[in-house]
Amino acid sequence: MTTTTAAATAARMPPQIPYIIGNEGCERFSFYGMRNILTVFLMTSLLMAVPEDLRKAEAKEVFHTFVIGVYFFPLLGGWLADRFFGKYNTIFWLSLVYCAGHACLAIFEDNLRGFYFGLFLISLGSGGIKPLVSAFVGDQFDKRNRSLAQKVYDAFYWIINFGSFFASLLMPLVLKHWGASAAFGLPGVLMALATLILWSGRRKYVHQPARGANPHNFLKVVGTALSSGGLGLAIAAMGALAGAYSLSRMGSLGFVAAVCLAMVLVMGFGGVGAWLQLDRARGKHPDEAVDGVRAVLRVLVLFALVTPFWSLFDQKASTWVLQADQMSKPAWFQSSMMQALNPALVMILIPFNNLVLYPLIAKAGIRVTALRRMGMGIALAGAAWIVAGVLQLWLDGGEAVSIVWQMLPYALLTMGEVLVSATGLEFAYSQAPQAMKGTIMSFWNLSVTIGNLWVLLSNVSVKSPSAMDVIHATGYSETACLMFFFAGFALVAAALFGWVASRYPMQDHYRD
Repeated sequence: MTTTTAAATAARMPPQIPYIIGNEGCERFSFYGMRNILTVFLMTSLLMAVPEDLRKAEAKEVFHTFVIGVYFFPLLGGWLADRFFGKYNTIFWLSLVYCAGHACLAIFEDNLRGFYFGLFLISLGSGGIKPLVSAFVGDQFDKRNRSLAQKVYDAFYWIINFGSFFASLLMPLVLKHWGASAAFGLPGVLMALATLILWSGRRKYVHQPARGANPHNFLKVVGTALSSGGLGLAIAAMGALAGAYSLSRMGSLGFVAAVCLAMVLVMGFGGVGAWLQLDRARGKHPDEAVDGVRAVLRVLVLFALVTPFWSLFDQKASTWVLQADQMSKPAWFQSSMMQALNPALVMILIPFNNLVLYPLIAKAGIRVTALRRMGMGIALAGAAWIVAGVLQLWLDGGEAVSIVWQMLPYALLTMGEVLVSATGLEFAYSQAPQAMKGTIMSFWNLSVTIGNLWVLLSNVSVKSPSAMDVIHATGYSETACLMFFFAGFALVAAALFGWVASRYPMQDHYRD
């Protein structure tokens, strides 16, 4: 047998992958089916008791609070899987919680508390399985066939958008013609189907067992490093004080924003302090664990610089939908249906990039690395919001703007998404040592929580008298100023990401 033939035989696609991808397609339909009509439903039904001039801000706050929950609970899911149940069992049981959440939305369409409880269950279920499904995909590969992993992650991301595309087109029409119970109930049926598909492949998967109580896990090593005293502990203490101050501002910031900001401050300062004296943990913890923590902390710097991208990306389901309401469009077309353009473009761009664009760039002698893709993606998101800001200026000036114009910022944002999100999944998995796969995938999802936190904080900050004075001095509307602010936020982050990425040492942590 020749070397080429042997390599081809070894690099075989795992037969269990279709079960995971089928599960993901149905689950994503269920998630985006309810998510993409959430802002419209809140504005037109559930929040009608809120005065009209405050309803838009309230709907945005509820939407982004929900998204924060979805991307916060990966920490819980990762911990349960690593410590007790393993990835498959945790995914399965949290999927049942997820189904219950959809049922609550369908049943309590006119009950605020019941509906919000359903959103909580969906954020718990969807968020809890998020880091596990993508890491579960990576578990099915080893170093013999890891060359196929990026293709599967691209297919994984393609099927996510396949489900999102049909959900974005159909659910606004179902909501309009058949009501909220049907519009929120149908995604629940798809989530039940997703759970059934996952269960059907249970005997075919590679199951990495739960590691149990690990005395050398991420938090234990960080705690040992900080408890040794010195400058690192002082920096961590500063983070704790800053977090306590954030909690004291709960009245003005809101509960979710204050708690999340406190968490970010504690994590940020604590991470810096641990990095400075991580070597003090050696001896009490094996070198492998200490080096693993250093690898995770190094990646977290890059993840922090990705958070502005998520600030921009997730507002397409809130700020851009509200902008679309102001635009001229056919009578049958619902504003939230415009979001279908995003997954449609993703399904085109992923194969185009892999089959055409990246090979052409490689032939030109330019290395298309994961980090270069991600940095460019953040910059493209900033460009998309510059265009959206210009459209808002036209609307504010009284011009009749066709919704067709929104296709341009959607195209730029979607190209940025493909470069950041699809690439980031495989990058995050490959950079984590085996013992910290769940940890680093949870942090990847947590970056989305922080991105939505920036949205909540900006919406609070813009209401301050000093901010309003600056906005009035520009002559632009509050919405337009926020759009240009977020564009600049992303462009600065892209520049910093490129600088940090140029100094980042790539790792390869696939199993042997």
